[in-house]
Amino acid sequence: MTIMNTSLTSATISNRRGLLQTMASSIVLLGSGLLWQPTAFSAEDAVRIPAPATDLPAAGQSPQRAIFAGGCFWGVQGVFQHVKGVQRAVSGYSGGAASNASYELVSRGNTGHAESVEVTFDPSQVSYGELLQIFFSVVHDPTQLNRQGPDTGTQYRSAIFATSPEQLKTAQAYVAQLDAARLYPKPIVTRLEGKASFYPAELYHQDFMTENPRHPYIIFNDLPKVNNLKRLFPNRYRSDPVLTKKAHP
Repeated sequence: MTIMNTSLTSATISNRRGLLQTMASSIVLLGSGLLWQPTAFSAEDAVRIPAPATDLPAAGQSPQRAIFAGGCFWGVQGVFQHVKGVQRAVSGYSGGAASNASYELVSRGNTGHAESVEVTFDPSQVSYGELLQIFFSVVHDPTQLNRQGPDTGTQYRSAIFATSPEQLKTAQAYVAQLDAARLYPKPIVTRLEGKASFYPAELYHQDFMTENPRHPYIIFNDLPKVNNLKRLFPNRYRSDPVLTKKAHP
């Protein structure tokens, strides 16, 4: 996503790639809720894909970390916050240095960072493989190179930052499995990056989807992803998101 500065105001978060007018006719308000009406301008479609043939064992493990990058971190965080077994999901930056891990600098696209989300999960409730399946199915489109939807640049690349050699091997095997199945119209371009650096983003980016459900960018790009999670993974979906600010004020 592109915002003008780091102050969370209506002016700050309203200029979104000229989408506001095209999406206006696609939103139907019903009471306090929102019904999404798909149009030619709608967000990326979810893809129904099989679970990984190879997964990490779940029993007897302490909470684990996984880091995913799939475009604007608002939507990535928002989806994982609705996954059962996820204890925390934090928006941030991965792939670059700590010295320039800020929204203003990362948005220039030359720091090496990707907007990412660090997911802390209970492997006895949800496996790393299940998180990968959700990531490749509903979180983003893994065939878009250095972009996602309206956002362009290497900071919006599709990437997995493995936090262990086992995670890296599992992700590599799953990408090979999906490529062989040819379930996508184009090849997968997700980068598997072994350097699992993570720097939390500014506070105003955290829990953005939950706090701003009527923001046009969220309605257009991200709420459909949560709906797809509920539709394609009903056993993994939970209605109440786990919030970063509530857990860690």
